[in-house]
Amino acid sequence: MYHGAALTQVAEHPSFKAINAFSPNSVRSRSGFLINTDVGLYLKYASDPKGAYHEFIFTFLRSHLEELELLKEKTDSVFIGLICISKRQICCLSYATLLSMIKTRKRMKGGDEESYTVLVTLKKGQRFRVYMSPPGEKKQKISEQIIPRDDFPSCIFS
Repeated sequence: MYHGAALTQVAEHPSFKAINAFSPNSVRSRSGFLINTDVGLYLKYASDPKGAYHEFIFTFLRSHLEELELLKEKTDSVFIGLICISKRQICCLSYATLLSMIKTRKRMKGGDEESYTVLVTLKKGQRFRVYMSPPGEKKQKISEQIIPRDDFPSCIFS
């Protein structure tokens, strides 16, 4: 249920033609893929939800964001697949949405940070809730997105 689960779903989609590893600067990415040559897919996974709010935690380091930017330069669109292993679900987030979430957090923080954490919750019978925490505050959400469970992999082909 790691990257292979997401890539299998992509390969089974009727619009699928090809998957290739993304190789920025001639170094093969562990998380980036080219789908049909014009779509970038960046995969991250979390095993189990953590804490009192049962959140899947996805951390984006500066190096991840740099790789995403390189992927965007090579493709028409980029998506992030957030694989929630224990729930056997994949949440699909557009790169533009991720950048918007980061921009909001930067504005609240007053500058850049070394990493950004995206939190995902998935309650029984509900859609994904994707958000960040505001700087220095607990029990709060910023930039919350509600994403259908069945959005992946169709969202990357639309």
